[in-house]
Amino acid sequence: MLTIRPNCEHCDKDLPNTSTDAMICSFECTYCTTCALEVFQNVCPSCGGNFEKRPIRPKNMVLKHPVSHKRVFAPKDLEKAQILMTKLKDTPPKKR
Repeated sequence: MLTIRPNCEHCDKDLPNTSTDAMICSFECTYCTTCALEVFQNVCPSCGGNFEKRPIRPKNMVLKHPVSHKRVFAPKDLEKAQILMTKLKDTPPKKR
């Protein structure tokens, strides 16, 4: 089950469960759309995977399965990220 993290790991923008601006990779690294697609060009700076829109957990399920309130704020080194992006941004996610 997804933890539904509450913020962008790079810029610290709030991304509550109801946000339509949240994107995740397969390891659930969480970024806002701007960071995921513009800053990191759809290449996760941690794993090299792609990003997808994070789903919204229905309200009735949030009561039974609460979302995370633990913020993960770990801005990425843009020089290192650029090396990975240059290598992978033109490779389709299924071939990375």
